[in-house]
Amino acid sequence: MRLWSIHPKYLDPAGLTACWREGLLAREVLCGRTSGYRNHPQLARFKEAEDPVRAIDRYLEAVWEESVCRGYRFDATKVVPGIAVVRLTVSCGQLDYEFEHLKRKLELRSPKNYMRLIAVRSIEPHPLFRVTTGGVAVWEIIR
Repeated sequence: MRLWSIHPKYLDPAGLTACWREGLLAREVLCGRTSGYRNHPQLARFKEAEDPVRAIDRYLEAVWEESVCRGYRFDATKVVPGIAVVRLTVSCGQLDYEFEHLKRKLELRSPKNYMRLIAVRSIEPHPLFRVTTGGVAVWEIIR
């Protein structure tokens, strides 16, 4: 499971689709409707939110919005729409780590998308996140 902190616009088609599916799985976990993945490290920051389900819904809304921009047909009814502003934090070190991780994946899987990313100088976070100072998150599994 990878719930990216970087903006969904950086993901290739396979990555965006996987992010949507994994976000929906995360939502099921946070709603208590599945026994698997309950302790997955990627869920830590959502579990710490005031309302974890609302936070994952806002996360998924941004992924859905990116899918619409690309002409995809992700099912928006799987997410409860909201007007409340929810913000989580992500450290600049985590953002950098994830962006490099994505570039390594795309270098093999999608060289065209990799070439697009190597020109990026300022990494934009997923709209749910506000960037803070700091290193890689303690929950991140570094390979």
